[in-house]
Amino acid sequence: MDIVVKGRKTEVPERFRKHVAEKLNLEKIQKLDGKAISLDVELSKEHNPRLADRCDRVEITLRSRGPVIRAEASASDPYAALDAATSKLDAQLRKHADKRHMARRGGRTAMSVAAYTAPLATMGDEEEAEPAANGVPTTKAGPLDVQGEGPLVVREKTHAASPMTLDQALYAMELVGHDFYLFVDAERNQPSVVYRRHGYDYGVIYLKEDPSAEEAPTGAGGALRR
Repeated sequence: MDIVVKGRKTEVPERFRKHVAEKLNLEKIQKLDGKAISLDVELSKEHNPRLADRCDRVEITLRSRGPVIRAEASASDPYAALDAATSKLDAQLRKHADKRHMARRGGRTAMSVAAYTAPLATMGDEEEAEPAANGVPTTKAGPLDVQGEGPLVVREKTHAASPMTLDQALYAMELVGHDFYLFVDAERNQPSVVYRRHGYDYGVIYLKEDPSAEEAPTGAGGALRR
Protein backbone atom coordinates (compact mmCIF):
# COMPACT_ATOMS: atom_id res chain seq x y z
CA MET A 1 0.00 0.00 0.00
CA ASP A 2 1.37 3.39 -1.04
CA ILE A 3 0.85 6.80 0.51
CA VAL A 4 -0.36 9.51 -1.88
CA VAL A 5 0.40 13.05 -0.68
CA LYS A 6 -1.22 15.96 -2.50
CA GLY A 7 -1.91 19.62 -1.94
CA ARG A 8 -5.08 21.59 -2.45
CA LYS A 9 -4.39 25.17 -3.54
CA THR A 10 -0.89 24.86 -2.12
CA GLU A 11 2.39 23.13 -2.95
CA VAL A 12 3.61 20.27 -0.81
CA PRO A 13 7.27 20.58 0.23
CA GLU A 14 9.42 17.51 -0.31
CA ARG A 15 10.43 17.64 3.34
CA PHE A 16 6.77 17.32 4.36
CA ARG A 17 6.28 14.33 2.03
CA LYS A 18 9.18 12.56 3.71
CA HIS A 19 7.79 13.39 7.14
CA VAL A 20 4.43 11.89 6.16
CA ALA A 21 6.13 8.65 5.13
CA GLU A 22 7.94 8.53 8.48
CA LYS A 23 4.91 9.53 10.57
CA LEU A 24 2.36 7.13 9.10
CA ASN A 25 3.36 3.61 10.05
CA LEU A 26 1.95 1.45 7.25
CA GLU A 27 2.79 -1.77 9.08
CA LYS A 28 0.82 -0.62 12.12
CA ILE A 29 -2.11 0.57 9.97
CA GLN A 30 -2.32 -2.74 8.10
CA LYS A 31 -2.15 -4.60 11.40
CA LEU A 32 -5.21 -2.69 12.63
CA ASP A 33 -7.00 -2.89 9.26
CA GLY A 34 -5.85 -5.80 7.13
CA LYS A 35 -8.21 -4.76 4.31
CA ALA A 36 -6.60 -1.35 3.76
CA ILE A 37 -6.12 -0.49 0.09
CA SER A 38 -4.90 3.10 -0.17
CA LEU A 39 -3.90 6.01 2.05
CA ASP A 40 -4.29 9.60 0.85
CA VAL A 41 -2.94 12.66 2.65
CA GLU A 42 -4.16 16.08 1.53
CA LEU A 43 -2.59 19.35 2.68
CA SER A 44 -4.48 22.63 2.33
CA LYS A 45 -3.80 26.16 3.58
CA GLU A 46 -6.17 28.83 4.87
CA HIS A 47 -4.95 32.32 3.89
CA ASN A 48 -7.25 34.22 6.25
CA PRO A 49 -4.94 36.06 8.73
CA ARG A 50 -7.56 35.70 11.48
CA LEU A 51 -7.20 31.91 11.25
CA ALA A 52 -3.44 31.88 11.60
CA ASP A 53 -3.63 29.44 14.53
CA ARG A 54 -5.22 26.83 12.26
CA CYS A 55 -4.14 27.91 8.80
CA ASP A 56 -2.73 24.50 7.81
CA ARG A 57 -5.13 21.59 7.45
CA VAL A 58 -4.31 17.93 6.90
CA GLU A 59 -6.90 15.36 5.87
CA ILE A 60 -6.06 11.64 5.89
CA THR A 61 -8.30 9.20 4.03
CA LEU A 62 -7.86 5.45 4.43
CA ARG A 63 -9.77 3.34 1.90
CA SER A 64 -10.24 -0.36 2.41
CA ARG A 65 -12.66 -3.14 1.60
CA GLY A 66 -14.50 -2.04 4.73
CA PRO A 67 -15.70 1.46 5.64
CA VAL A 68 -13.64 4.48 4.58
CA ILE A 69 -11.91 6.13 7.54
CA ARG A 70 -11.17 9.85 7.43
CA ALA A 71 -9.30 11.99 9.94
CA GLU A 72 -8.57 15.70 9.68
CA ALA A 73 -7.01 18.41 11.82
CA SER A 74 -5.89 22.04 11.57
CA ALA A 75 -2.97 23.79 13.25
CA SER A 76 -0.57 26.68 12.87
CA ASP A 77 1.84 24.56 10.83
CA PRO A 78 1.44 21.45 8.65
CA TYR A 79 3.53 19.22 10.89
CA ALA A 80 1.38 19.87 13.96
CA ALA A 81 -1.75 19.32 11.86
CA LEU A 82 -0.33 16.02 10.61
CA ASP A 83 0.42 14.89 14.17
CA ALA A 84 -3.15 15.65 15.29
CA ALA A 85 -4.73 14.01 12.22
CA THR A 86 -2.54 10.92 12.67
CA SER A 87 -3.65 10.59 16.31
CA LYS A 88 -7.29 10.81 15.21
CA LEU A 89 -6.73 8.16 12.53
CA ASP A 90 -5.08 5.85 15.06
CA ALA A 91 -7.99 6.30 17.49
CA GLN A 92 -10.54 5.47 14.78
CA LEU A 93 -8.57 2.45 13.59
CA ARG A 94 -8.39 1.08 17.13
CA LYS A 95 -12.12 1.69 17.60
CA HIS A 96 -12.99 -0.21 14.41
CA ALA A 97 -10.54 -2.99 15.31
CA ASP A 98 -12.18 -3.37 18.75
CA LYS A 99 -15.61 -3.57 17.12
CA ARG A 100 -14.45 -6.31 14.75
CA HIS A 101 -12.85 -8.17 17.64
CA MET A 102 -16.07 -8.03 19.65
CA ALA A 103 -18.08 -9.19 16.63
CA ARG A 104 -15.82 -12.20 16.13
CA ARG A 105 -16.19 -13.10 19.81
CA GLY A 106 -19.94 -12.72 19.63
CA GLY A 107 -19.83 -9.68 21.90
CA ARG A 108 -23.04 -8.50 23.48
CA THR A 109 -24.75 -5.40 22.18
CA ALA A 110 -25.06 -2.37 24.40
CA MET A 111 -27.92 -2.55 26.91
CA SER A 112 -30.44 0.26 26.95
CA VAL A 113 -30.84 2.46 30.03
CA ALA A 114 -34.35 1.11 30.57
CA ALA A 115 -33.15 -2.50 30.50
CA TYR A 116 -30.15 -1.70 32.69
CA THR A 117 -32.24 0.01 35.38
CA ALA A 118 -35.12 -2.51 35.25
CA PRO A 119 -33.79 -4.52 38.25
CA LEU A 120 -33.58 -1.34 40.29
CA ALA A 121 -37.13 -0.43 39.31
CA THR A 122 -38.30 -3.90 40.36
CA MET A 123 -36.57 -3.60 43.69
CA GLY A 124 -38.14 -0.19 44.16
CA ASP A 125 -41.62 -1.60 43.57
CA GLU A 126 -41.19 -3.85 46.55
CA GLU A 127 -40.77 -0.86 48.86
CA GLU A 128 -43.49 1.53 49.86
CA ALA A 129 -43.17 5.22 49.14
CA GLU A 130 -42.48 7.32 52.19
CA PRO A 131 -43.37 11.02 52.37
CA ALA A 132 -40.30 13.24 52.64
CA ALA A 133 -40.00 16.31 54.82
CA ASN A 134 -40.74 18.62 51.87
CA GLY A 135 -43.90 16.71 50.94
CA VAL A 136 -42.34 14.88 47.96
CA PRO A 137 -42.69 11.07 48.26
CA THR A 138 -39.46 9.11 48.44
CA THR A 139 -39.18 5.57 47.06
CA LYS A 140 -36.42 3.07 47.79
CA ALA A 141 -34.82 1.68 44.63
CA GLY A 142 -32.23 -0.75 45.95
CA PRO A 143 -29.57 1.36 47.69
CA LEU A 144 -30.95 4.61 46.19
CA ASP A 145 -33.63 7.00 47.43
CA VAL A 146 -35.70 8.31 44.51
CA GLN A 147 -37.76 11.44 45.05
CA GLY A 148 -40.92 11.96 43.02
CA GLU A 149 -41.87 10.00 39.93
CA GLY A 150 -39.33 11.40 37.50
CA PRO A 151 -36.45 9.66 35.68
CA LEU A 152 -33.84 7.85 37.73
CA VAL A 153 -30.27 9.14 37.42
CA VAL A 154 -27.99 6.19 38.19
CA ARG A 155 -24.69 7.93 37.55
CA GLU A 156 -23.37 11.48 37.73
CA LYS A 157 -20.02 12.88 36.62
CA THR A 158 -18.42 16.29 37.05
CA HIS A 159 -15.42 17.20 34.90
CA ALA A 160 -13.15 20.23 35.16
CA ALA A 161 -12.88 21.66 31.64
CA SER A 162 -10.88 24.47 30.09
CA PRO A 163 -12.36 26.30 27.09
CA MET A 164 -11.23 24.82 23.77
CA THR A 165 -11.68 25.37 20.06
CA LEU A 166 -13.92 23.22 17.88
CA ASP A 167 -10.90 21.47 16.34
CA GLN A 168 -9.56 20.64 19.80
CA ALA A 169 -12.95 19.23 20.80
CA LEU A 170 -13.04 17.04 17.66
CA TYR A 171 -9.56 15.78 18.45
CA ALA A 172 -10.54 15.02 22.05
CA MET A 173 -13.67 13.17 20.88
CA GLU A 174 -11.66 10.99 18.49
CA LEU A 175 -9.05 10.41 21.19
CA VAL A 176 -11.55 8.99 23.67
CA GLY A 177 -13.41 7.09 20.91
CA HIS A 178 -16.86 8.52 21.67
CA ASP A 179 -19.57 9.66 19.24
CA PHE A 180 -20.00 12.98 21.05
CA TYR A 181 -17.97 15.30 23.27
CA LEU A 182 -19.15 17.99 25.71
CA PHE A 183 -16.94 21.08 25.96
CA VAL A 184 -16.91 24.85 26.52
CA ASP A 185 -16.40 26.69 23.24
CA ALA A 186 -13.51 29.15 23.58
CA GLU A 187 -14.87 31.61 21.01
CA ARG A 188 -18.50 31.63 22.14
CA ASN A 189 -17.89 30.87 25.83
CA GLN A 190 -20.89 28.53 25.73
CA PRO A 191 -21.45 24.89 26.72
CA SER A 192 -21.35 22.95 23.45
CA VAL A 193 -21.50 19.39 22.15
CA VAL A 194 -19.74 18.10 19.05
CA TYR A 195 -21.03 14.83 17.63
CA ARG A 196 -20.44 12.42 14.77
CA ARG A 197 -23.04 12.41 12.00
CA HIS A 198 -23.71 9.68 9.45
CA GLY A 199 -20.93 9.50 6.86
CA TYR A 200 -17.85 11.57 7.57
CA ASP A 201 -19.32 14.85 8.81
CA TYR A 202 -19.52 16.28 12.30
CA GLY A 203 -22.19 18.39 13.96
CA VAL A 204 -22.04 20.83 16.84
CA ILE A 205 -24.75 22.02 19.24
CA TYR A 206 -24.38 25.27 21.18
CA LEU A 207 -26.41 25.86 24.34
CA LYS A 208 -27.80 29.35 24.82
CA GLU A 209 -29.89 30.32 27.83
CA ASP A 210 -33.35 31.61 26.92
CA PRO A 211 -34.46 34.21 29.51
CA SER A 212 -38.08 33.92 28.36
CA ALA A 213 -38.24 30.15 28.89
CA GLU A 214 -40.22 28.89 31.83
CA GLU A 215 -38.30 27.32 34.69
CA ALA A 216 -38.21 23.54 34.55
CA PRO A 217 -40.60 21.83 37.01
CA THR A 218 -39.02 20.63 40.24
CA GLY A 219 -39.72 17.64 42.42
CA ALA A 220 -39.05 14.92 39.84
CA GLY A 221 -36.58 12.27 40.85
CA GLY A 222 -33.20 12.82 39.25
CA ALA A 223 -34.16 16.20 37.74
CA LEU A 224 -31.23 18.46 36.93
CA ARG A 225 -31.07 21.77 38.78
CA ARG A 226 -29.13 24.85 37.88
